[in-house]
Amino acid sequence: MKIVILENADAVAAYGAEIFKRQLADKNDSVLGLATGSTPLALYRKLIDANKQKQISFSKASTFNLDEYLGLDGNHPQSYRHFMNEQLFDHIDIKLDNTHTPNGAAENPLQAGDEYEQLIKSGGGIDIQLLGIGRNGHVGFNEPSSCLSSRTRVKTLTQATIEDNARFFSADEYQPHLSITMGIGTIMEARQVVLLATGESKADAIKATVEGPLSASCPASALQMHLSTTLIIDESAASKLADKAFYKHIERENQILLERLGM
Repeated sequence: MKIVILENADAVAAYGAEIFKRQLADKNDSVLGLATGSTPLALYRKLIDANKQKQISFSKASTFNLDEYLGLDGNHPQSYRHFMNEQLFDHIDIKLDNTHTPNGAAENPLQAGDEYEQLIKSGGGIDIQLLGIGRNGHVGFNEPSSCLSSRTRVKTLTQATIEDNARFFSADEYQPHLSITMGIGTIMEARQVVLLATGESKADAIKATVEGPLSASCPASALQMHLSTTLIIDESAASKLADKAFYKHIERENQILLERLGM
């Protein structure tokens, strides 16, 4: 697990955007795993700018989003499909037919998870998966107690997650308590994982992810076992790490090595 600690949220977004830009430059038909929520927004804006400036193209790329609210179709303003259209897809040169989210309006949501797994497999698997992290260590909607080998499935949201997401819903608006989410096992099959975290509210989750035991009580801790994961966090999110200075030292030494190798 590579840990990059940066000064602020904008630096986190810029660093993450550069990883995705390099991915598209190296493989223009990359399969991108994407996330919703507030944390990735700045990264998406930087990718939109890069696309408009012809630095990168999404024309041959495809995407798979982590999750969707159960009971909302893609036209619902609170659906994650709608979110992705507004925040990214409508502003880049991607073919909408190549963008995928779990089917929150499926007649059989249990079957929809299996179908999503097959769709990812038929697309060649995810090259790079973007993640945020919840205060309780959830990634996607894999809440604490999620099986660390789980696949795309229906999940019940914890009260903490419901409360965190309530700010996106008006007081009299229906807020789903169920979702369809990629499983931890699905996420772990991505060839590369990039997790972004900013703010002091994420500090406990980051400490548990990096320095805690591998445990279903912090689903993100499964990333300790992934061969190519980069955590990009700001100083506030890193504030409770016991070995923060050492992680910074490792990153500096890695940068020196890469410069010597001309990479």
